Amino acid sequence: MAQAQGFGRRYIKAFFKGFFVAVPVTVTFLDRVACVARVEGASMQPSLNPGGRQESDVVLLNHWSIRNYDVQRGDIVSLVSPRNPEQKIIKRVIALEGDIIKTIGYKKKYVKVPHGHIWVEGDHHGHSFDSNAFGPVSLGLLHARATHILWPPKRWQKLQPMLPPERKPLQKEQE
Repeated sequence: MAQAQGFGRRYIKAFFKGFFVAVPVTVTFLDRVACVARVEGASMQPSLNPGGRQESDVVLLNHWSIRNYDVQRGDIVSLVSPRNPEQKIIKRVIALEGDIIKTIGYKKKYVKVPHGHIWVEGDHHGHSFDSNAFGPVSLGLLHARATHILWPPKRWQKLQPMLPPERKPLQKEQE
């Protein structure tokens, strides 16, 4: 009986040691490297959530890849909403700093994206709250780049940067 209690204590002690190592490692990984998120809404259709409300896509968000604010036109990114810091939104990068973009319903017809900012839009124009509503977005609001669709299984795929031809910047800063 005493031997069984000793085994139980060792087991519990080992469990807690592992637990107190695993939790900080997991939290650090999810904060710095990557996490998984469900995409809600119609703003990125047809790229994400093509089935509408019946099936939400689940995507892999890579934090590590944007740690130096290294994004390119066509990337799908997650960012903190400029209007509601409690909310994260997912949009496509249309223009980078220095680009001149023709807007869709913004207060100015043409905008030169300022230094340290990007222009983001949803793929489903008219159903997207994006830069056409709130203007250029600070790079500091970037959260992650969406790199893969993980769910549903029939949609497993790597997300490639793609810029709709009609949304190309009018002038690009020399890269």
